[in-house]
Amino acid sequence: MPVLIAKIAVSAATFWIDRPYDYLVPEEFCGAIQPGMRVLVPFSRANRQTEGIVLAVSDGSKLANLKPVLSLLDEKPVMTEEQLHLALFMRERFFCTVYEAVKAILPAGLWFHADGSRRVNDKTVEMARLAIPVEDAADAADRIRRRSPLQASLLDMLCSFEALPSKELLLHCGASRQSLKALCSKELVSLYQREVFRRPELPPDELSPLPVLNDEQESTFQGISQLALSGKAGCALLQGVTGSGKTSVYIHLIRQQLDRGKSAILLVPEIALTPQMLKTFSSHFGDEVAVLHSSLSVGERYDEWKRIKTGRAHLVIGTRSAVFAPAENLGILIIDEEQEETYRSENAPRYHARDIAKYRCSKSGCLLLLGSATPELVSRYQAQMGRYAYFRLNKRFNEQALPQVRIVDMKRELRQGNGGCISSILAEELQKNLDAGEQSILFLNRRGANKLISCGDCGYTYKCPRCSVSLTYHSVNRRLLCHYCGFSRRVDESCPSCGGRLKYVGAGTQLVVEELQGLFPDREILRMDTDSVAPVGSHEELFDRFRKDNIPFLVGTQMVTKGLNFENVTLVGVLSADQSLYAGDYRAGERTFSLITQVIGRSGRGSKEGRAVIQTFTPENETIRQAAMQDYEAFYQSELSLRRLQNTPPFTDLLAMTFSGTEEELVVQAGRFARDRLEQLIGLRQAQFLGPTPMNVVKVNNRYRYRVHISCHAGTAVRAYLAQVVIECSTDKRFRGVSVFAENDPVNS
Repeated sequence: MPVLIAKIAVSAATFWIDRPYDYLVPEEFCGAIQPGMRVLVPFSRANRQTEGIVLAVSDGSKLANLKPVLSLLDEKPVMTEEQLHLALFMRERFFCTVYEAVKAILPAGLWFHADGSRRVNDKTVEMARLAIPVEDAADAADRIRRRSPLQASLLDMLCSFEALPSKELLLHCGASRQSLKALCSKELVSLYQREVFRRPELPPDELSPLPVLNDEQESTFQGISQLALSGKAGCALLQGVTGSGKTSVYIHLIRQQLDRGKSAILLVPEIALTPQMLKTFSSHFGDEVAVLHSSLSVGERYDEWKRIKTGRAHLVIGTRSAVFAPAENLGILIIDEEQEETYRSENAPRYHARDIAKYRCSKSGCLLLLGSATPELVSRYQAQMGRYAYFRLNKRFNEQALPQVRIVDMKRELRQGNGGCISSILAEELQKNLDAGEQSILFLNRRGANKLISCGDCGYTYKCPRCSVSLTYHSVNRRLLCHYCGFSRRVDESCPSCGGRLKYVGAGTQLVVEELQGLFPDREILRMDTDSVAPVGSHEELFDRFRKDNIPFLVGTQMVTKGLNFENVTLVGVLSADQSLYAGDYRAGERTFSLITQVIGRSGRGSKEGRAVIQTFTPENETIRQAAMQDYEAFYQSELSLRRLQNTPPFTDLLAMTFSGTEEELVVQAGRFARDRLEQLIGLRQAQFLGPTPMNVVKVNNRYRYRVHISCHAGTAVRAYLAQVVIECSTDKRFRGVSVFAENDPVNS
């Protein structure tokens, strides 16, 4: 009998030793083990027991003295062949281990505690049903009614229903469990366990007809539909002004695919958008919808994953990780607001959901649709070059004009003695909205009360002892907080250095709320940032209150900039348009234009005209003026020219190696070594190298962070060289204590 060998990716393997390991399959597992199953195996010289995933099973091996598989952790494969190939693709593309990719693909509920128990077990409910025909049960109930009325009542109830949860049955009949057990002992009733799904709350089951498309939407739908029905893999970009009704087009495309027996995935950038999207899509697709995002409990995520995998749900709506949903027979994959950075994972594996979506669509032969009012510049360039199909919605679905925008010079406000967050012009517009009974949204992408506190006499500022940033003041609890490591302390009454008077500099959402309360006392104000929406589901409650109670003001960070549809919002204020312009990243202008354009688009989405006020210290800035006019094409052309001069994407690829450690000099030395090695391997003619340079925040939680940037065409060979240098740096004893990783198109933070 041939010896059976399993090739296994081991969870304990680090990036530099990550490869398929051969293990001997014991005879008792030969008929059960399959690719995609998790197993327990001995690893390292100490034979430490560790998890692994079976990649392939074959006869024989060139290696001798193989260690055996210790046990099977799954009864059947938890990963399909397609998902295993996806994990291997992620290893090569995103410089991670296979097992890191596997952990990203599978839900947390499938993993195990240290003691070997599952994190989440299947949820079951005890059910009761008749063990005899209905007629015989009715006769039995009549016979025992006088001496055992409660048992008779239980039988009567079960005669009317095929099966009922035993708890509900007992509660409805007012009977005890002893009565139910007595019926079971008489073999009149049987009990069994039925699996139930832990699910997030969903809107009512009543289905609504599909939204009616206007001529522009219908034309766009027909064009995209033709691509989606072709059976060929492809990518399309749908660019539509804010309020143009892209969601209605999505609904028709998804309905078309579901009617063909296909499945669909819709990604949204923020958890805050998921309830609104879920409500909209559930009204059209009912129980076919599954939702995946991090605010769900582990059990809910696991059960939604099971519903998708078993074919009970065919439409998946969720944030970044929903791109891994085990939807079979995929017909279309849609990424809404595709320009958002939330689609990028900041932890290993450092993937972008768009790259995973492209891979899945290429393997499934289906269409990837990217939608946005302000597409990422690289995506728009791909469409211009003909690599993506391009569709455009130029008008709002209700034929309303885009909001009228005013730019306010905050330098003039300062000269007039107004040093607050809200300009006199914006205050007037807010008062007009109050008088008209209309609502306003104010956007400031900084939480807390003040950016920093400094001494007016000696210049002292409160710094985080673990990070190279100033502490942010939060007025609610009068504490200074580091938004990077979480360090906090109380603020002093006077300067701890010289005893001078402390000055509160800069503004956050808390300070804006306080200023609004001073301008409009007795008016309710809602604040939406990560401090106010920490509880699970609280963002949904805030949005519902804002809509239903007609609360006049909503102050928020970028959570309020996209995807929200409030018919009574007719005014938007952008309080600090300059804030993201000087972020030290080549995408700063693109990010600023997108944020301003998106938040302005929240105004005037109903039957009333919208207005917006942009406050800035640089009113002549080209990006701000283009955002005020909502002129994407002008911005695209000017930004593309700048990117060509900078030699940044879309004209090249950017890769980076990041180094972090507690000793700054050692971190810099590792970076220099890596740069020199990359120059040797890739060559100065094929690539440009920059670094090691400190990141914008060079120290976080007592670890210094430096980067080496590589600008080149990132082909397979270049990625292999980069992986090689990561391994060399990680295994070099000179750089012990320095963590190294590589990533694509990094964000400098």
